[in-house]
Amino acid sequence: MKKIVVFDGVLRMINGTQINYYFICKTKLWLFSHNIQLEHESENVNLGKILHENSFKREKDFLIDNLISIDFIKIRDSIEIHEVKKTQKMEMSHEFQLLYYMYYLKNEKDINNIKGFLDYPKNRKKEEVILTKEKENELLRIIDDINYINENKMPKPKKSKICRKCAYFEFCFS
Repeated sequence: MKKIVVFDGVLRMINGTQINYYFICKTKLWLFSHNIQLEHESENVNLGKILHENSFKREKDFLIDNLISIDFIKIRDSIEIHEVKKTQKMEMSHEFQLLYYMYYLKNEKDINNIKGFLDYPKNRKKEEVILTKEKENELLRIIDDINYINENKMPKPKKSKICRKCAYFEFCFS
């Protein structure tokens, strides 16, 4: 089942970054979804990329359908997809981003034997993420909510302690 967001006359599918931002900030989600993208200037985003590159030098990123960007894949008894994250602070957003990738591969690419892993190289931790029917249903509810947010006016920014490190901070609060 494809979920499509319609705005400005353009059809666009949900991507993993939007799933991630849904948990972090609805304003950030809306801005990113409307092509106001400031992450390329973010020091935190750049630090995350450096961490990924240095921790998994031999692994290659995978871009699927210009929509799903998987940090790396290992083929074993199953297909393992890995997301590399800097810290566990936003663990739920990380989990649902990975669940979305697993859901997408299962439903759009007919790949079934998938395992998902969140890798936190700074902490030397690796957590398995399992796509259950309950998580799928929750994910579909989240996708519907993302569609609703993106079809309406920009949500008013709500200041929190994570805002200071956000690439959109000045946009929201200046």
